[in-house]
Amino acid sequence: MSKSKAASRPQTLGQLKASGYRSRTVRQELRHNLKTKLAAGEPLFPGVLGYERTVIPGLINAVLAGHDMILLGLRGQAKSRLLRSLTQLLDAEIPVLRGCELNDDPFDPVSVPGQKMVAELGDDAPVDWLPREMRYNEKLATPDVSISDLLGDIDPIKAATQRLTYADPEVIHFGIVPRTNRGIFAINELPDLAPRIQVGLLNILEERDLQIRGFPIRIPLDILLVFSANPEDYTNRGTIITPLKDRISSQILTHYPVDVETSAEITQQEAWTERQVDGETPLKIRIPEAVRLLIEEIAFVARQSDLVDQASGVSARMPISALELLVSNLERRSLITGDSPVYPRVCDLQMLLPALTGKVEMVYEGEQQGSEVVARTLIGLAAKRFFDSRFPKVERGVGSGGEDDIGPWSEMVHWFAAGNQVNLADDLPFAQYREQLDAVPGLLDLAEGVASTEGASDDAEVAFYAELALEGLHQHLKLAREDLDSQVSYKEMVKLQLLNPNRRQRSPFDDDDQLH
Repeated sequence: MSKSKAASRPQTLGQLKASGYRSRTVRQELRHNLKTKLAAGEPLFPGVLGYERTVIPGLINAVLAGHDMILLGLRGQAKSRLLRSLTQLLDAEIPVLRGCELNDDPFDPVSVPGQKMVAELGDDAPVDWLPREMRYNEKLATPDVSISDLLGDIDPIKAATQRLTYADPEVIHFGIVPRTNRGIFAINELPDLAPRIQVGLLNILEERDLQIRGFPIRIPLDILLVFSANPEDYTNRGTIITPLKDRISSQILTHYPVDVETSAEITQQEAWTERQVDGETPLKIRIPEAVRLLIEEIAFVARQSDLVDQASGVSARMPISALELLVSNLERRSLITGDSPVYPRVCDLQMLLPALTGKVEMVYEGEQQGSEVVARTLIGLAAKRFFDSRFPKVERGVGSGGEDDIGPWSEMVHWFAAGNQVNLADDLPFAQYREQLDAVPGLLDLAEGVASTEGASDDAEVAFYAELALEGLHQHLKLAREDLDSQVSYKEMVKLQLLNPNRRQRSPFDDDDQLH
């Protein structure tokens, strides 16, 4: 706050009275400001996408009702962001008595020091102004959180230095909850809070007062309590005690984006893709919309796979990390090859494995196969879905390179059956990369037609669709794919099997039932 603005604010209790200021509870304040924003059509939760007709209406209703609330959802569903966004519904500033730990209302102080200050100084009691950002506190629930962390305890050092007896309320050292008086307090991952600690919250939720160590005085708190939890923990572990659940007035379910377009918008908003730092010369990196959607498709495939533990969820952070790794890989290629601008390739997707393996928890079958194998399978299935929605249909059940291969793919399949192969890598200069794809008869012509339908005409984007076509043929068991470090080779399926009969070709369709 600027000095001129600070000077214009009342600085004493007397000036505050003269200004006509009227105190409101935090729930009245939230309700009033929410109604004002709704009537004016202002955005309520900027940056939160996909919840416009589901989660946000429930959140609005809870605020209008003055409810404490809990958000239930899997990881990466913007629960913490939503709770933190509630601060935008608070007043920009509120007056508090200077030096008081509990953000005392100058008109009605609740702490002993605040009451003494008003009694002794009267209208000369000094007033500070607390910004809305300072009125939100949160605590991550862990098994080692104690009741003194949340509510407070007797401070023997304060008693000794100030020569107070333990019967004096001023020996109390307040915890984070009372220090959030006149604000919003959030507990994340509530089920991880020990049951005996949850009991300590009951009085605050119901009676709105605070008792510490049996002190006879009660401190009325003006506070909104909000929580977040994983629904699996909430319903199956049973670690939220029943009386606490009963006192939380509103339970709101969150969810993942329902379509890849919304998911891609979230990822684009959150991912660090603009890489110019400290005056660096920015590299020309182009990521077409189709590639962004393909990355999101990987997350959607993972959320439907039986190899992945759906109770844990697949966080929205996964495609965000994947997109950031893709940009990094394009940076690396541009620096190595000198290509500018540089575009994504399908073979770049293998460099996204670190973003997948660390964020996807697997069920037993997936654990047997290994995280990297499952991650590659998910990428392959996402590429197949993307391919099937854009390219001509590949009939399953016909031969691989035989006379019964007909249709738009027959010439390409026959070319591979004749012993030809395509070798691609993420560090090839674009000219060499394009040369490999150009060798396949009819491939670039077909890719160009699909690219034009998608609104793309750049040579690099056409090459991306051409490589996607090869990957699609592999996923449909028309071509074999061999991975060697960062190099990918597409070959004729039967010939590769004959040359190395002990090598099992990886395909996500070896057991469809595991993936659907």
